Amino acid sequence: MNVIGEVLIAALLLIGAFLSLVAAFGVIRLPDVYTRNHAASKSATLGVMCILLAAFFYFLFKDGFFSSRLLLGIAFFFITAPVAGHLISRAAYNSGAKMWSQSVRDDLKNKKIQKND
Repeated sequence: MNVIGEVLIAALLLIGAFLSLVAAFGVIRLPDVYTRNHAASKSATLGVMCILLAAFFYFLFKDGFFSSRLLLGIAFFFITAPVAGHLISRAAYNSGAKMWSQSVRDDLKNKKIQKND
């Protein structure tokens, strides 16, 4: 494995670990379910994707093994994690979870749920 590959893998691992740490602190420290979910869905998604990409490059540079499973895992996680975060926030709002007292905007307050009869 060459030096550029090692630096790329190390950088991706460090970025992924840092973003995962930021997500963990966000889930612990932020005041309401909506901001916690935002921290978990955004930075954790990027953190996991960076770590999976580092694993992909490691096996590619070290063994010459092209892992399509890792690429599919990255694509699957990239598609499903933000959608799941959005749906969790929407479910929390519809179930009546309170927003932080210092929130300045509620875009869903005046929208009615339309039911198809």
